[in-house]
Parts: sequence; C-alpha cells; structure tokens
Amino acid sequence: VQLQASGGGLVQAGGSLELSCVVSGRTSSDYAVGWFRQAPGKEREYVAAISRTGLSEYYDNSVKGRFTISRDNAKNTVYLQMNSLKPEDTAVYYCNAIRSISPLFGWGQGTLVTVSS
Repeated sequence: VQLQASGGGLVQAGGSLELSCVVSGRTSSDYAVGWFRQAPGKEREYVAAISRTGLSEYYDNSVKGRFTISRDNAKNTVYLQMNSLKPEDTAVYYCNAIRSISPLFGWGQGTLVTVSS
C-alpha cells in the first residue's frame, strides 16, 4: 500500500491550500488516514485524521478551526484543506494510514508547504 501526498506550495500568511493524499494498492476505505507534518529541525507531528467512513475527524489544537480533513473513497483520496495559514504551518506534509495514531506504512516523499509572512 502506498499513500502519496501532493498539493503543497508557497503561499502568503492568511492564504489557503488543499493537499491531496492518493491511496494505491488497497481500497482507501480499508484505512483510517492521518496527516502529519515535519518542520525543519523538528520531529514529525500528528496534524489531523479521519476515520474509514469519514464520519469521525481529529485535529491537533494547533490547526483546529483552520484545517479540514475529508475523504472521497470512490477516488481513493483524502484531502486536507488548509485555511488561514500561518508561517508556523511551514513543513513537509505527509499522509499515512493509521491505527489509533500510529502510522502503518513507510513514509512517502511528502509535499512541502511554505507559508511566507
């Protein structure tokens, strides 16, 4: 199973981006999926997660109210809509299938989000 994140880029503070995570190798509805991020010099952190059906969501306090996770299982894709971006959101964003909060598979390349002040 592979999960590949895309959609990153450079955006000004206050702007928006939508990241996509495409699941291949298995049906995406087989897994809960989480978004993680790793800023320069910091450890990877858990940002948001969504259940297999999409009925349950989780957000870290640092992004609550600004980020929205969603999924389209027909497209095997999980999304992360990021609004009101802040410079501290700058990081490489990754997605992974999860059990509880633990990632299940190896990490893909991730997608870089850079927020300028």
